[in-house]
Amino acid sequence: MCGRYAQSRNVHQLQLAFGLPEQALPEETDPRAWPPLEELDPDYNISPGRPVYAVLGPPPQGEDRGEPGPRSLHTLRWGLVPSWAKDRNIGYRMINARSETIADKPAFRTAFRRRRCLLPADAYYEWQLIGRDGTVQASTSPVTDPHHKKRKAKADKKPYSIHYPDDRPLALAGIFERWRDPEVAEDDPAAWVWSCAVVTTEAAPELAHIHERMPVVVPPEDWAAWLDPATGADELAHLLQDTPAERFEVDEVSTDVNSIKNNRPDLLEPLSDTGGDEPQTLF
Repeated sequence: MCGRYAQSRNVHQLQLAFGLPEQALPEETDPRAWPPLEELDPDYNISPGRPVYAVLGPPPQGEDRGEPGPRSLHTLRWGLVPSWAKDRNIGYRMINARSETIADKPAFRTAFRRRRCLLPADAYYEWQLIGRDGTVQASTSPVTDPHHKKRKAKADKKPYSIHYPDDRPLALAGIFERWRDPEVAEDDPAAWVWSCAVVTTEAAPELAHIHERMPVVVPPEDWAAWLDPATGADELAHLLQDTPAERFEVDEVSTDVNSIKNNRPDLLEPLSDTGGDEPQTLF
């Protein structure tokens, strides 16, 4: 599960972090062929429906196929809107794509084969459930737990941020899609909605006490393979299982992050039971 994350780097910082050229594409690009690149403000509490940065590899394939180019940075809407959708609001139900079914599910399978991306993040947030009797429980997914809503409603939620300890950006595995809004004129750039979903998988043992699911995080050595549309099914299956969870640091953070109305840098600051400044770690 991934329902909230933080990303504060600007375009130049992300270009440096991901080895991107300063201008991989012409300033004026066809919105039907490529997603836009907009300057986004730092966002410490990104929620579904928000614009987010994404690193793309070669141009998307299809009727508007272009010559392969270098990796480049773009902005997408979080919440994938399939090309066949009648309403863009379906994206709010498609913020995550389960790795176990992504290759077969109609909403995701074509994007998984042809349109993969990396979603930079300072950290992602996850919530642990605290029962009324004080017992700690890992959060679950409604897909696997028929009592998910009932358990969630009866529990308090303790938030954590998961990130690299050395301030490197996480590269969340993503897929993206293009959707034509039938209510907007075709020559209007707003007619084309480019959207994305975060790929999730079963939580690694180091994180399973917080939530049973986690986003797939692609380590730098696998970025090129994940972004290459030519990467085969066997290698993709390996990449979906290669999240370097043992490298992550986990911090309990303020419950202020529970509300999307709060959006401040200090949402990422760890709480400390002792009042000290040392972050909590996995080990």
